Amino acid sequence: MKKYLFALLALSSTLAFAHNCPNEMKAIDAKLAAKPVLTGPDMTKVQAMRAEGEKLHKAGKHDDSIKALGEAKKLLGI
Repeated sequence: MKKYLFALLALSSTLAFAHNCPNEMKAIDAKLAAKPVLTGPDMTKVQAMRAEGEKLHKAGKHDDSIKALGEAKKLLGI
């Protein structure tokens, strides 16, 4: 019984983390809507990482998505 409970808890925490991708994308979109001051190459990289994060999220690769979105957020100063 303890094994099943542990498995359930592990699964639920993984699902909660996986569903954070959309919130990360929303934060990036909100910052981009505020027209942040970035150099051209940085803005291009942010947009590319945002798009890559969404693509990875849709493919079910949530850990990779969070990494890509995290890089975009770092460049944006979030």
